[in-house]
Amino acid sequence: MNIPLLRSAFWIVLVAFIAWDYSHSKPVDLRFEAPLIAAGSGQHASGGHCSMPD
Repeated sequence: MNIPLLRSAFWIVLVAFIAWDYSHSKPVDLRFEAPLIAAGSGQHASGGHCSMPD
């Protein structure tokens, strides 16, 4: 196979996957997301709009 064909196939598959994922995913509710600074720390958000009750 030649390189331009492989490159085109890669981008087509990648764009198709992103479109499929976007159409099948629930929308992100930023109100219930932990702040980025707490990513990976295992701690829950403790202030601001993130502390609103469910």
